[in-house]
Amino acid sequence: MSFTATCGEDGRKRIAILGCTGSIGTQALDVCRQHADKLQIVGLTAHSRVAELVAAAREFDVKRVAVTDERRDGDPALQDLPDGCACAFGAQAAVDLAVSDDVDCVLVSIVGAAGLAASAAVLQAGKQLALANKESLVVGGDLLMPMAQPGQLLPVDSEHSAIFQCYLGERANQAHAIWLTCSGGPFYGYSRDQLEKVTVADALAHPTWNMGAKITIDSATLMNKGLERIEACHLFGVDMDFVRVLIQRQSKIHSMVEYEDGSVIAHLGASDMRIPIQYAFSYPDRWSTPAPRVDFRTLGSLDFGEPDTSAFRCLHLAEIAGRTGGTLPCVLNAANEVAVAAFLDGTCSFTDIDRIVESCMDDHDVQPVQSLEQLADIDRWARRRAAEACAARS
Repeated sequence: MSFTATCGEDGRKRIAILGCTGSIGTQALDVCRQHADKLQIVGLTAHSRVAELVAAAREFDVKRVAVTDERRDGDPALQDLPDGCACAFGAQAAVDLAVSDDVDCVLVSIVGAAGLAASAAVLQAGKQLALANKESLVVGGDLLMPMAQPGQLLPVDSEHSAIFQCYLGERANQAHAIWLTCSGGPFYGYSRDQLEKVTVADALAHPTWNMGAKITIDSATLMNKGLERIEACHLFGVDMDFVRVLIQRQSKIHSMVEYEDGSVIAHLGASDMRIPIQYAFSYPDRWSTPAPRVDFRTLGSLDFGEPDTSAFRCLHLAEIAGRTGGTLPCVLNAANEVAVAAFLDGTCSFTDIDRIVESCMDDHDVQPVQSLEQLADIDRWARRRAAEACAARS
């Protein structure tokens, strides 16, 4: 039996957005703004951008917010919260907000491994999970997927939303391959020597998507696509060989599913994250588009290519982690977060990112995934080990 999300007494789906001030969160607010007759925001969280959180709470008259950075307790901006709006602090406060009785659907758009505990709590509480935090499945997919009823966990990543839609009405056991598309980032075609010299500004200049800094760097290294490949394996119950990475420079084909008879179903559309966000809220219905439509008469060509894993070694490392499984993807993800932060801070080079990640993976004794507590311990170990590797290179 498929999961059916509940709604409020007025028929609107009641939404909590974890990470409302980030790129995905702000675009989700816009979707809710455009469909106020169908969606009601009842809870919002942010890490440290309190003023933006307060502004959103006031606009949508939200009754409950959480700030995960406990150092923001006492921030003067919080005095402007709407009357009757409760505010709590800390990571657990975000989880408590997500599982409140008056929440129907939770968008988890927290960056990094921090989203895992929230995602698990949402599924356990029987809420619908709109998942924009790929790290939850990369790190804890072995734990999360058995918890999810059909239709309860809806992917928000543009590629996984596309794959999900390409499967609709089809028999999954008759699929031959998933083609996971990728723009190639700002450095498509670069050699390893060229990558050694790129700057932070170069890496943040993504050709087609407007995203937060961390995911933009992951897109430049192709780690993002490696993480998405692992995520796809969990979401669709397939192995790494089944998921093939394909460069699609214009970012108009968001992914494809190829079937046994040679037919390929592709999901095409604008490069606008509001579309997959909205579909996660509206599923199984489709609402009026929140984004400009693509005029295929003027689009021109669609270009394809194969990723160069010798130059972009993060994609290769993610493949190793995905094939090995167990706790190795947790190490991959944690070490990558630390290395990307070091690159953004100017304390390591672009190509040091994969070197740091690889050194942590090499030092890890892989174990089967057993619990959230185990993964939290390994995450902490990997971050310490990555920080040491960063320090050795600075």
